[in-house]
Amino acid sequence: MRKFQVITLFPEMMTGVFNNSMMWKAQKDGIVELTTVNLREFGLGPRRQVDDTPYGGGDGMLLMVEPLWKAVEFAKSQDETAKVVLMSPRGQRWKQAKAQQEADDDRGVIFICGRYEGVDERILELVDEQWSIGDFVLTGGELAAMMMIDSIVRLIPGVLGGEKSAEIESFSDGETLEFPQYTRPEEFKG
Repeated sequence: MRKFQVITLFPEMMTGVFNNSMMWKAQKDGIVELTTVNLREFGLGPRRQVDDTPYGGGDGMLLMVEPLWKAVEFAKSQDETAKVVLMSPRGQRWKQAKAQQEADDDRGVIFICGRYEGVDERILELVDEQWSIGDFVLTGGELAAMMMIDSIVRLIPGVLGGEKSAEIESFSDGETLEFPQYTRPEEFKG
């Protein structure tokens, strides 16, 4: 069973994606396990602080290294061979070929979803790869993680209905868009 863990300050964001459609079915069928790790549980002090101002100044807040480190260690204790991935505009651009590569890999994936201005750079010691969905900035990494998980899970054998469903579609050959498709009735509005 493939495991996907998402380290986030907002685990409720993932619920809608994880508990519907093919994601729900893939979990029910024992093909994947989709879980969240609430970063706040690893926060410091009575307020469970997870963010602070950048050392040396600058605008905004960064996720602190200590809570992130503890969250990654916890996630690794649940799946020791999992790769750790940071959602980052600096990361490798996500493409269909990468989704297929990840679907073919048996290891789990731990997604670190940054917030605010990002993460303390020292967390990169635990990160295997950085991934990006494009040249723009989101409020956090959760949406990017959802997109990536969806694109991986649908390619894992047994998730979609027909085995050919994932083979013959847009970008499956690296660049071609899928052909136009229609449903019945053959003629609609004249």
